[in-house]
Amino acid sequence: MKIKNEFPSGWDEKRVQSVIAYYDQQTEDEAVAEAEEALQNESSVLIEVPMELVPAVRELIAKHTAKNHPQAEQGA
Repeated sequence: MKIKNEFPSGWDEKRVQSVIAYYDQQTEDEAVAEAEEALQNESSVLIEVPMELVPAVRELIAKHTAKNHPQAEQGA
């Protein structure tokens, strides 16, 4: 029996494969540069969250995103 993959809103097999290919082809230097650039982003912050709180944090982020960026839910 084949298991059906379920993707988040706006995602499909093609998009998933594109992300996989992007990171598979990325050099170590490119990965480091991308991570360093992300750390310079002043509109967000990295925090440590206990594993048991991750689902609640993800839900809050999704609600915030949907409220402030409704087009994100449509895969725009």
